[in-house]
Amino acid sequence: MHAVRGDALTPLRYGALTYNARMPLITLNHVDYGVGGPLLLEKVDFSVEPGERIALIGRNGAGKSTLLRLLSGDIRADDGQLRLSDGVRIARLTQEVPPALAGSVYDVVAQGLGELGDWLATFHRLSHAPEGQVDVDAMAHVQTLIEAHHGWSVDSRVEQVIQRLDLPADAQFAALSGGMKRRVLLGQALVTEPDLLLLDEPTNHLDIASIDWLEGFLAARKGALIFVTHDRRFLRALATRIVEIDRGQVTSWPGNWDNYVRRREERLNSEAQGNARFDKMLAQEEVWIRQGIKARRTRDEGRVRRLEQMRRDREQRREQQGAVKMAVADAGASGRKVIEAKGISFGYPGLPLVQAFSTTILRGDRIGLVGANGSGKTTLLRLLLGDLQPQTGEVQRGSNLQIAYFDQHRGTLRDDWNALDNVSEGREFIEINGGRKHVIGYLQDFLFTPERARAPITRLSGGERNRLLLAKLFAQPSNLLVMDEPTNDLDVETLELLEDLLADYPGTLLLVSHDRDFLDAVVTSTIVMEGDGQIGEFVGGYSDWLRQRRAASAAGAVMPDKIPVAVAAPAVPAPAKRKLSFKDARELEQLPARIEGMEAELAELGAQLAEPEFYQRDGAVIAEHNAKMAEIQAGLDTLYQRWEALENPGTA
Repeated sequence: MHAVRGDALTPLRYGALTYNARMPLITLNHVDYGVGGPLLLEKVDFSVEPGERIALIGRNGAGKSTLLRLLSGDIRADDGQLRLSDGVRIARLTQEVPPALAGSVYDVVAQGLGELGDWLATFHRLSHAPEGQVDVDAMAHVQTLIEAHHGWSVDSRVEQVIQRLDLPADAQFAALSGGMKRRVLLGQALVTEPDLLLLDEPTNHLDIASIDWLEGFLAARKGALIFVTHDRRFLRALATRIVEIDRGQVTSWPGNWDNYVRRREERLNSEAQGNARFDKMLAQEEVWIRQGIKARRTRDEGRVRRLEQMRRDREQRREQQGAVKMAVADAGASGRKVIEAKGISFGYPGLPLVQAFSTTILRGDRIGLVGANGSGKTTLLRLLLGDLQPQTGEVQRGSNLQIAYFDQHRGTLRDDWNALDNVSEGREFIEINGGRKHVIGYLQDFLFTPERARAPITRLSGGERNRLLLAKLFAQPSNLLVMDEPTNDLDVETLELLEDLLADYPGTLLLVSHDRDFLDAVVTSTIVMEGDGQIGEFVGGYSDWLRQRRAASAAGAVMPDKIPVAVAAPAVPAPAKRKLSFKDARELEQLPARIEGMEAELAELGAQLAEPEFYQRDGAVIAEHNAKMAEIQAGLDTLYQRWEALENPGTA
């Protein structure tokens, strides 16, 4: 790979930024990267403008984390060019917390500054030593080093980041929760004041309050951002552009998530139709070439060469990865009353987790549990399931319960077994709702090739391990499904399939999740850990709970522990639809052609973004081009809204 860059990837740069704000921060031209087999990234052209917030999406294993590592300089591409504007600083937050990190929160944040950060951390540690234990000589030495490198202004930057992120500066990093550790690592990235921040699944292990905070923080931040996330609400709130990796190709989609979903379906349909036409033509040419001696004697050599090229093209075609196929093994109906809790309490000295809580869970209920990390969600689950005995009160469980449990820490997977052994546990076939399926075929439904199924699970990615856990869980007959954070590391397509499966699950579901859209799509009621052991129950999903809470707050009322049963209102006949006027009917008839024309224009402008020479133009031309695309997209959104309004004209 040929890299053209400034000194942006050095640990620290003190001077004023020198890059031209009208030019891209970073550009990839014809970049290839592979790790054996088909290239993860092939002939990629991609650039990032100042202030953009780009959502990077794609299936598990498509290369999202790889692209972030290329942009940060942690790996080098096999071919192509990376061009970085002078003075640009880049910082990356990885999916996993590095296991070797130690020291105080201040120490870890300061590590983002390289050697100067180490000196500042040493001075901070020495200056906070107990009275009488201060090593004066060591303090004087490190103080001299800091002053020689004009480091005191940077020390104030560390303090500001810690304060801004509400971090406990002197707490030991190892003692923090997973969510708080990720917040500290975000501070380590931010302390360099990066012009481009790269975040890989930043919402993993964060509770809803922390996700809301991070959303607001990143929206207010002025620098550019590229992030990978499975949280669709987080994505909608932040993304100004969506970039998809699919079969090695990188495609840019201006606009919001809903526009991407609509346009992507159109593209996939067009691709499928084009492939079908190609395959039909290839089959016809194969028939022609296999005709008798007369045809072979008179055949056109140009036609033969075209056929040979078509064969090569077909061989090199990369099919889209199939969708996960999920089904839950049904254990038959449980008793009507699944779990009844009567006045249960549990806690530790000075830390009440559950206080006098009562509830009744009936067969078919789909209940979401939400609350801050450490608020007692897992404790409440264990109390309800009988893994933990309440200190007061009692829990009664119904008859014929068969429980399947999804553990967010993946503790039910054995690392010394491969994927096949983890699911089969010695069986050759899996029984799913009266049918038998070979274990290899069953794992292929979860996108594991036979080779991948036999690989040690220590080699699996986070998304693959989550899919494996789902495969193991769903192979177990159940009528009570308990899922603790099942969405982490899943790609959006798999997430939506899981939503559909859980919505149709015939048994009872207890779901702990911080994914707000997932909760809204799946659950019918919500249990909220409100703090100090207080627990509220609300009808509906996460958004319904928010509405009820806001309404109660506006009325100055306290939300009740139980939602009262509503009295059914008398049925009102549905009013007849209003008939369209001649003018509106004419407009509705013309709308599809107008939309098609604007989408063609937008596609043409989008194609120009993929041309490497596009970014050699003047910055003002590039800005005008992007503004034009945004204008067309806004017009398209307006037309789609108008179309929906005309097709559903309301009532008279």
